[in-house]
Amino acid sequence: QVQLVESGGGLVQPGGSLRLSCAASGFTFSRYPMSWYRQAPGKERELVAFINSAGRSTTYAGSVKGRFTISRDNARNTVYLQMNSLKPEDTAVYYCNAEVWNAAYWGQGTQVTVSS
Repeated sequence: QVQLVESGGGLVQPGGSLRLSCAASGFTFSRYPMSWYRQAPGKERELVAFINSAGRSTTYAGSVKGRFTISRDNARNTVYLQMNSLKPEDTAVYYCNAEVWNAAYWGQGTQVTVSS
């Protein structure tokens, strides 16, 4: 079955960096686009970044454009989110997402806290 396992979250000071990873299994990873979402307390889940199956096309939420970079390694079945210049408002649980066989799959999420 489809499994998505995120890692790399933690506590970081404002201005710092983190790299999130999402290891995928149970489907042909290289054929599907991948996304990162986040959900802050009391807010709806929002799309942060998207990457197509080949890794050549990406899109970002306006709030993270220029600071976050999504990438993927199809040989390792892994998608990454490099987050730089982190702000307190980036604090959220970050989720990996795949749309496979017309169904949405989510990882368990990884907490990112930006605080001094």
